[in-house]
Amino acid sequence: MFSGHNRNSLRWTWRICAAGIAALAITASSAHADEIKTLSVIDDRGVAVAVPAPPKRIASVSYFAADIALALGIKPVASTYMVQGRNPDFLADYLKDVKEIGQRATPNLELLAEAKPDVTIAIRRYTEGNADQIANVAPYLAYNLELYADSDRTISQLAAILGQAKRGQELNARFKAAMEEFSAKAPKDRHPRFVVMWGGDTPWVFRSENMTAAILVALGGDNIAGQNPTPYLPDNWGMEMSLETMLEKDPEIIFVYDYGPDRPHENNPIWQQLSAVKNGRVHYVGDHWVETHGPIAREIVLREAAHLLYPETFPAVDVKAEARKLIPASVE
Repeated sequence: MFSGHNRNSLRWTWRICAAGIAALAITASSAHADEIKTLSVIDDRGVAVAVPAPPKRIASVSYFAADIALALGIKPVASTYMVQGRNPDFLADYLKDVKEIGQRATPNLELLAEAKPDVTIAIRRYTEGNADQIANVAPYLAYNLELYADSDRTISQLAAILGQAKRGQELNARFKAAMEEFSAKAPKDRHPRFVVMWGGDTPWVFRSENMTAAILVALGGDNIAGQNPTPYLPDNWGMEMSLETMLEKDPEIIFVYDYGPDRPHENNPIWQQLSAVKNGRVHYVGDHWVETHGPIAREIVLREAAHLLYPETFPAVDVKAEARKLIPASVE
C-alpha cells in the first residue's frame, strides 16, 4: 500500500468502528416510557462517563469534536479557539456564530456552562488540570489525539456516541481510500526531506507517528525528525530540535504551525541558511494541520500536503471549498 522509501517503516492501523463501539454500552436510566437513555463511555482516561444517548448539544474543547460533529451534520453549541479572532477555514465558517468558550488550553467554564452542552469533548492533555470542573458542567470525554492511530479510533467511537456509527465507518473508509489514491499518484522517485514544527527559539518538531507527519510520510516525504526511538514510552511523539541540528539535516520543505505573528525562530541567522527558507518552501499552515485527527481536517491536510510536497503533480487546494464538500448541507 505504501511502497517506496520509508513508507513501510510506519505502522498503519485502520481500526474501523469496532474498537470505538466496544467501549460503549447503552443503559436505561428509568423504567418509564419517557425514560432517558444514556451511553456508558470509557474515554482515554479510562473513566466511564454516562452520556445522553445520543447527545444533541456538543461542546468542543479543541476543534476535533466540532470537526466530527459537522462531518455528521451536527452543529456544535460551543467551541474553543486556537488563536483568538481567527476562524478556522477548514470548518468553512460554520463556527462563526457558535459560542466561543476561550482558548483550547484554558476553556472558560462559565461560558461553557452558559452553552448548556449535553457533552463536552476535549483533547485530554489540555484539560487534565481542570477535568473535574469541566465534568461538573456536563458529561466530559477526554481523548489522546496525537498519533495517526488515534484518528480512526476516536472517529468511530464518537460517531457511535452521536448515533451515527455507520457514518463513522464510512468516513474512515473514505479516508483510507483517499490515502491510497494520493499515495499511488505521488512520484516514486522523489522523497523530499521535510519537518513539521512549532516555531520558537528552539523549535519543537514532530516524529513520523504524529498524525500530520504520518500523512506526509505516506505521500513519500522523508521526515528529518524520524520515528519515535522509544515507542514503549508514552507521549514521545515530538522533541526539541535546535536550528543547528536542523541545518545539518537541511529539510527541503518546512511546515510551521501558524500560531500568530510571534516567530522568534526567524530571528536566528541560521534560519536563513536552511534550504527550505532559501527556496521559498516554508509553509505556515492552518489550524487543521495542528488538529488533524477529525474527518474534515485530515482530508484537507492530505490534499494540501500532496500539493506542497509535489506542486507539479497535485493541484492547489481551496480549503473552504473542500470543507463544504465534506459538511452536509443539513447543518445549515
